[in-house]
Amino acid sequence: MFRSAAALGVDAVLVTPQCADPLYRRSIRVSMGTVFQVPWTRLPAWPGEGIGHLHGAGFDVLALALSNGASALDAVDLGPGRKVALVLGAEGHGLKPATLRAVDEHVVIPMAGGVDSLNVAAASAVVFWQRRAMLSLG
Repeated sequence: MFRSAAALGVDAVLVTPQCADPLYRRSIRVSMGTVFQVPWTRLPAWPGEGIGHLHGAGFDVLALALSNGASALDAVDLGPGRKVALVLGAEGHGLKPATLRAVDEHVVIPMAGGVDSLNVAAASAVVFWQRRAMLSLG
């Protein structure tokens, strides 16, 4: 995810208290060192306090989630007039119910061929690309 963030111009990566350490040697190797390129920080308690900080800073918090009523990524406003924080969860179980209740909107990547999900690294690249494309249109 850090490699995608660096390649696609993401402003920062925020990790939750439960997230793996981005400075762990394997994480650094897998990210090809981009963990040192992209600003990042660990948020406080999640989701409550962390999402509260994001809302306090004027961000809309969008979760990538396979949930009923989720908006298709290509129909979501990710343009320059909107400050967005994108929440991606662990592969497998995805985001916890408390996180899904706390965010402003659920977003899904439309897919073909009966595929319903991507791993988190691939999903992050898709959504970061979409955000970049929307910013360039503004």
